[in-house]
Amino acid sequence: MSFDPQNHQMHPARRFSDFSVGERFLAPSRTMTEGIFTAFQAASGDNHPIHYDRAYLARLGHPDLYAHGYMTLCQAAIGATPLAHQMGEALIGFLEQSSRFLAPVYCGDTLYTAFEITDLAPGNTTGVMTLALTIHNQNSVLVAEGMQKYLLRLT
Repeated sequence: MSFDPQNHQMHPARRFSDFSVGERFLAPSRTMTEGIFTAFQAASGDNHPIHYDRAYLARLGHPDLYAHGYMTLCQAAIGATPLAHQMGEALIGFLEQSSRFLAPVYCGDTLYTAFEITDLAPGNTTGVMTLALTIHNQNSVLVAEGMQKYLLRLT
């Protein structure tokens, strides 16, 4: 049997016109561990004690390490969902993002991210997909929400 790496896909690719407003895509849940805090600090260079010093946090009344907003937003990477795989090679790039952080995220919290297609704007050869995103914690609290836009080839 011959093998073709181009056919090794988790999900069949879809064309821009195959997507519909209202479709939802879920990312796997993810628990914010000390390792994630350490990796974020190393990658971002953010060395504020609110993200790693438990004694400092306790003095301020926080129960544990306090996640940076961008650390929470990292959970909104579409590559963790079937959507990015369904976009396949049609995906050109990430155009825009906005977010609001609504509640604190602490070490040990588990986050659940969902995306919903809110707009599909086709052009001549490319189209823009707009997604609403939500991130809830294990207590069903909405901790972040926002919007993302992606540029895709039409064919």
